[in-house]
Amino acid sequence: MKLLVVGSGGREHAIAKKLLASPQVEQVFVAPGNDGMILDGLDLVDIGISEHSKLIDFAKANDIAWAFIGPDDALAAGIVDDFNKAGLKAFGPTRLAAELEWSKDFAKGIMAKYGIPTAAYATFSNFEKAKVYIEEQGAPIVIKADGLALGKGVVVAETMEQAVEAAQEMLLDNKFGDSGARVVIEEFLDGEEFSLFAFVNGDKFYMMPTAQDHKRAYDGDKGPNTGGMGAYAPVPQLSQSVVDKSVDTIVKPVLEGMLKEGRPYLGVLYAGLILTADGPKVIEFNSRFGDPETQIILPRLTSDFAQNIADILEGKEPDITWTDGGVTLGVVVASNGYPLAYEKGVLLPEKTEGDIITYYAGAKFAENGKALLSNGGRVYMLVTTADSVQAAQERIYDQLDKQATAGLFYRTDIGSKAL
Repeated sequence: MKLLVVGSGGREHAIAKKLLASPQVEQVFVAPGNDGMILDGLDLVDIGISEHSKLIDFAKANDIAWAFIGPDDALAAGIVDDFNKAGLKAFGPTRLAAELEWSKDFAKGIMAKYGIPTAAYATFSNFEKAKVYIEEQGAPIVIKADGLALGKGVVVAETMEQAVEAAQEMLLDNKFGDSGARVVIEEFLDGEEFSLFAFVNGDKFYMMPTAQDHKRAYDGDKGPNTGGMGAYAPVPQLSQSVVDKSVDTIVKPVLEGMLKEGRPYLGVLYAGLILTADGPKVIEFNSRFGDPETQIILPRLTSDFAQNIADILEGKEPDITWTDGGVTLGVVVASNGYPLAYEKGVLLPEKTEGDIITYYAGAKFAENGKALLSNGGRVYMLVTTADSVQAAQERIYDQLDKQATAGLFYRTDIGSKAL
């Protein structure tokens, strides 16, 4: 069969590469993709993620069995609804189901209604009222743009001044456009963060290994929030009882709640959680695979990924299996200046083979068609599986030490919280 993956980053590279590994899959197209994916035998389609009618026409013309939707903004724009109306299958939630991600206020309302543990909060569209609330609550406190902001619309304010400034930037200065026209202000939760992912169809769900992302740009969780600078899976310091409680008190009730709301969920559910003194609580829900967690979770999948997704789409029970041993760890290499202004066109090192996988997020061939150049904030990610976090770190950082990364940067402490 032929498949289509919608998106262009490292997440989509990992999804498409894993799908292509299935003996049942003849060809995987990625729209629009990035040039680094070509090195893994993937076929790029020059159609943007917002061009739904063109994507549908392409899928029909090329006998696409089904599409896998990667990015949050495509889901929020109703791409799955449009594919379904055209008689095509797409793996991902409808626009109404994806509101769990594209409106933090909606997600908070669902959690409050169905008793799902999360931080206390209030929502504001008026800056003066938000400022009064911040002054009443004190710091630290968390300011979130209500809508999608490429993973950058969250400010963990350590002082009142930072909190008020963040609210002003969103509500008055229009920093995130319509996404920041409302803000959700939350109590600060202290504890260890982790990610839980599940494949979902209605009330049936299939859990994936735990993962831990590293959102801050620099070592020691310093600097601005990014889309993610690295991750590892599973998280060895999390007990199975914590995972079980998270499933029972968070994953199961939110999916049941969405059914009751008339918004049945299909696709990947991502629960960003924090283990507090009172147990696991929700920081956020995402309506798709995370990036960079996808790149370290999918290499641990030992079953046929394409068959698993096809079964879930058809309402069949999938036979999903994961490797039990070791740890999979990945480090993102980004352009200097990311997540703010950055340059493009940096010459990239050769693609790694063997024990270390290279996933490309922002890469483009030079005019000679041979050299691969940087073309985004996050550029590529190196991923490996080893017996321990420390062994995985050593292998990845030894490789990065050998690579020419002038004009690029990466964190040197991915996975160190597990040591």
